[in-house]
Amino acid sequence: MSDHAEDTAPQTLPLDGWHRARGGRMVPFAGYLMPVQYEGIMAEHLWTRENAGLFDVSHMGQLLISGPDVDAELEALLPADVKGLGVDRMRYSLLLNESGGILDDLMLTRRASDFYMVVNGAVKFEDIGHLREHLSDAITLNHLEDQALLALQGPKAAEALARIQPDVANLYFMEAGAFELDGVPAWISRSGYTGEDGFEISIPADQAERIASLLCDQPEVKPIGLGARDSLRLEAGLPLYGHDLDEEATPVAADLGFALSKRRREEGGFPGAERILLEREQGPVLKRVGLFVEGRQPVREGAAVVDADGSEVGKVTSGGFSPSLERPIAMAYVPAASAVPGTRIRLNQRAKIFDAEVTAMPFTPHRYHRKGAAK
Repeated sequence: MSDHAEDTAPQTLPLDGWHRARGGRMVPFAGYLMPVQYEGIMAEHLWTRENAGLFDVSHMGQLLISGPDVDAELEALLPADVKGLGVDRMRYSLLLNESGGILDDLMLTRRASDFYMVVNGAVKFEDIGHLREHLSDAITLNHLEDQALLALQGPKAAEALARIQPDVANLYFMEAGAFELDGVPAWISRSGYTGEDGFEISIPADQAERIASLLCDQPEVKPIGLGARDSLRLEAGLPLYGHDLDEEATPVAADLGFALSKRRREEGGFPGAERILLEREQGPVLKRVGLFVEGRQPVREGAAVVDADGSEVGKVTSGGFSPSLERPIAMAYVPAASAVPGTRIRLNQRAKIFDAEVTAMPFTPHRYHRKGAAK
């Protein structure tokens, strides 16, 4: 987790007053004051799964990267096939350190003349420093500090957004483009971090209130806080940087092997490639898995995975009560031999033992609007 966010007073987002006016309870997160909830985490979670929720994710770092051979320069830092990425197409990727540990996870989109990258809010300044240090002087990196970022998520997100901008209906999952929303220029991608269909909308910060209000005027849409954002991404089996991912975890241990593009696996040339490819072949020591926890009490981040003798052999990195499944769920790093679905494991939280079972993720099915998917 970044220390940068901890050593100064929290900053406010462009929508700070807007959240407060709607009953948002503000808490410090990633160096900003952000709404944790409005009417309640459970209600907001279920509303998003059934309708559409609007999330303020303006704390994220929005970057534009351009210059000669920018594809090759980015491939020296990421394990993604950047060269093979089409215009207005997106890819999930990882910023890696020299030993293959994860500095951050991110979304990268190729636009007509540059790349648009969204990085996590808590480590965005470290990411920018890392990119500036490792990209050549010929590469331009712009931090879009005057842009807000909104995420509209849920099965009715497309219906609500299409009333304001009908052309967004033409986007499929992991596609993006430039649009106008009520006269406001917007960069919109069909993506998000809830497991639902949805969109991320980058707009000028000074227009954020107008667009957020316009979206929440749609009957399907309510503002949703950080609490439900966390429970939604946990049900979707999506890791959160600083919790489920950090510099100690490799892409293989984190079960993010899909982020290692085929060509890059064959060619190498990304940070930590030797270690990562060896782990891919031989298996990691620990692996991130999903857990169903028995009983009704959630097991939280930091609880120990223990063996028959009670010795710690792994760690819970995210945990909570699943509103959709009405049971406790968690993510943990467990010994690779225990990573098979159906394996019984034990957890120790504050000297209390919990029984759990390894399960495949996501806990709830992803419902992305994919091209070629059956209707």
